Amino acid sequence: MTEHVSIETRGACVDFPIFDAKTRSLKKAFLGKAGGSIGRNNSDVVVVEALRDITMSLKEGDRIGLVGHNGAGKSTLLRLLAGIYEPTRGSARIRGRVAPVFDLGVGMDPEISGYENIIIRGLFLGQTRKQMLAKMDEIAEFTELGEYLNMPLRTYSTGMRVRVAMGVVTSIDPEILLLDEGIGAVDAEFMKKARVRLQKLVERSGILVFASHSNEFLAQLCDRALWIDHGRIRMEGGIEEVVRAYEGDDAADHVHHVIAELEREQGLPQERSA
Repeated sequence: MTEHVSIETRGACVDFPIFDAKTRSLKKAFLGKAGGSIGRNNSDVVVVEALRDITMSLKEGDRIGLVGHNGAGKSTLLRLLAGIYEPTRGSARIRGRVAPVFDLGVGMDPEISGYENIIIRGLFLGQTRKQMLAKMDEIAEFTELGEYLNMPLRTYSTGMRVRVAMGVVTSIDPEILLLDEGIGAVDAEFMKKARVRLQKLVERSGILVFASHSNEFLAQLCDRALWIDHGRIRMEGGIEEVVRAYEGDDAADHVHHVIAELEREQGLPQERSA
């Protein structure tokens, strides 16, 4: 593992230029509901300010959940931390091997077999072919797809594709895990098994930043939260505290119950919600 795995951002902003002025009214109407804001840069080009003044400092062992409405900037923040987006202003310094898990379908080819896609998806996540071959049997067993793994991916249902992608994602050992919850379309029993593997993946990672609409899942995997609102960090604190401010008492009480259950299972005092 890289020495001193860390994430440091200082006043980081991400702007997207809009060169077609005719789209401005449409963008403005959309962003009024979804998030971000409209402005102009120094060259008088209309821009969407997707992230503004993001300052955060994460170290090894941190488990951060992102909450906020659709379009608030959670996915954009993950892409900034992954190095996919460069800050327009401010700075972002990432130390450590990053495993970005955004779209589970990225890095997969519909024309080749499930087995071959396991290797390709692993390469996309920074693994070597040798590493993926060594993990092949274990991943195949997890997917429960049997002979379907010999068939082209285009013959798979959405749920079957998710199984392959989840098998690969949960087999890696990341230093920094950036996870955007996009897992659905699978049956409840398999999802339960997938979440157990995700929890083990988180335990192996140095830093986790996880965007999710499931407060229960956030409480299971994270110990702190950031509320992202219109491209800004509106609040930082414990999971229960942030959920209470964002969604209200009922949602926070449910999170409190989930955390209490986890701590009882682990024999820990109830401190995570403070």
